[in-house]
Amino acid sequence: MRPKITIVGAGNVGSTAAALILQRNYADIILLDVVEDLARGKALDIQQSAPLLGSAARIKGTSDYKDTVGSAIAVITAGVARKPGMSRDDLLLTNRDIVKGVVESLVRLSPETILLVVTNPLDAMAQLALQVSGLARERVLGMSGLLDSARFQTFVAVELGVAPEAVHPFVLGGHGDTMVPLPRLTTVGGVPLTQLMRPEAIERIVQRTINGGAEIVALLKAGSAYYAPGAAIARMVDAIALDEGQVMPCSVYLEGEYGISGVFVGVPAILGAGGLERVVEVALEPAEQEALNRSAAAVWELVAAMEPEGG
Repeated sequence: MRPKITIVGAGNVGSTAAALILQRNYADIILLDVVEDLARGKALDIQQSAPLLGSAARIKGTSDYKDTVGSAIAVITAGVARKPGMSRDDLLLTNRDIVKGVVESLVRLSPETILLVVTNPLDAMAQLALQVSGLARERVLGMSGLLDSARFQTFVAVELGVAPEAVHPFVLGGHGDTMVPLPRLTTVGGVPLTQLMRPEAIERIVQRTINGGAEIVALLKAGSAYYAPGAAIARMVDAIALDEGQVMPCSVYLEGEYGISGVFVGVPAILGAGGLERVVEVALEPAEQEALNRSAAAVWELVAAMEPEGG
């Protein structure tokens, strides 16, 4: 029997992830949205691509949470997307209420599920999902580091004229302006990036990575990135559903790792059937640790801003 993967939010990010997961042919998918016809229409279109992709997987569009019963993994993309000039943090209070309701509905019907949070501001929304769900920290993850790393990887590969798979990026921190790309720990063909690129070029790429989402929002004029986020979701779902034991950067609730406790921050983690298997700790230099601490503090500020009304 195929596992059931639920994706809440049938917008561009959710539907792209659904199409990519269906192509893998190992799980059936529930695509849920408050706009039922949107979810049904997207699901029907995706289902009709299955014969062309060699997939026997099924996808159903719905607005009824009863269809999500028994979900092995539930991906939360529902929420308001950024518009030009907005930061991820501007979405905090609106998306807080959306995510709270989504999590309550999902966990009530699938108490053993693993939650993968994508809604922005991502780290704060993952923290909210953990609080609302009552699940163990291993079962609530945020999709951020994998996307940020893919952007960093892309920019480095293009700059050096190498295949992306030759680049092994290293990005820590929250999904926002305080993320921490680490050139010292990023390698290309096993060689540290700092030996291959001038400091000013590295700094330019670091800043472009930090602003990667905003750059796309500004170009699109309406809406935000979805192809790369959708692909990042699919890869994280792969790692969990197929028990791959992959090391992936993602947002997790830290309990002393990297000297940080009580907050979601992006770090490298081993993902498998139980969700988070283990956080991978790497020795940081003082300036790197300070940057990571600042990033964690920024997430804390968002979490605190949710408290008066969000609990």
